[in-house]
Amino acid sequence: MKAEVRRRKADLFFRAARVIPHPSSFIPRAGVAALLAAALAAGCGGQEAITAIPGDPKAGRAALERYQCGACHAIPGVAGATGLVGPPLSRYSKRVYLAGKFPQEPALLAKWIQDAPSLAPQTAMPNVGVSAGEARDMAAYLYQLR
Repeated sequence: MKAEVRRRKADLFFRAARVIPHPSSFIPRAGVAALLAAALAAGCGGQEAITAIPGDPKAGRAALERYQCGACHAIPGVAGATGLVGPPLSRYSKRVYLAGKFPQEPALLAKWIQDAPSLAPQTAMPNVGVSAGEARDMAAYLYQLR
């Protein structure tokens, strides 16, 4: 009887200690490489579509200075833009979301710059009277930041 109890305890112990394989171990190695290559290729293709956006980046940089966006944001290439209230805008083109919840699209960024409270009423970003053309130029400048 004692031997049977010991055997059952040992069996339970070894079952609990058994290593469970990770789900990726069931995918053949060639399949993992193919999936990785496809994901990388898809990521590269999506980035190319965003590079051609309307607006004049030079005029956008000037507008960012004129509207004093650097009072709240750190923006590379914009004089005095060292603000800490809003997010830093360096490497802006690499971001996935706008304001943490909107898809990253140039037209939507221009709308956000022009009137952020209309898209997100609780935002701290004010409507400072930027025209649609200036907003497009500002977006063009921000999309150059890589």
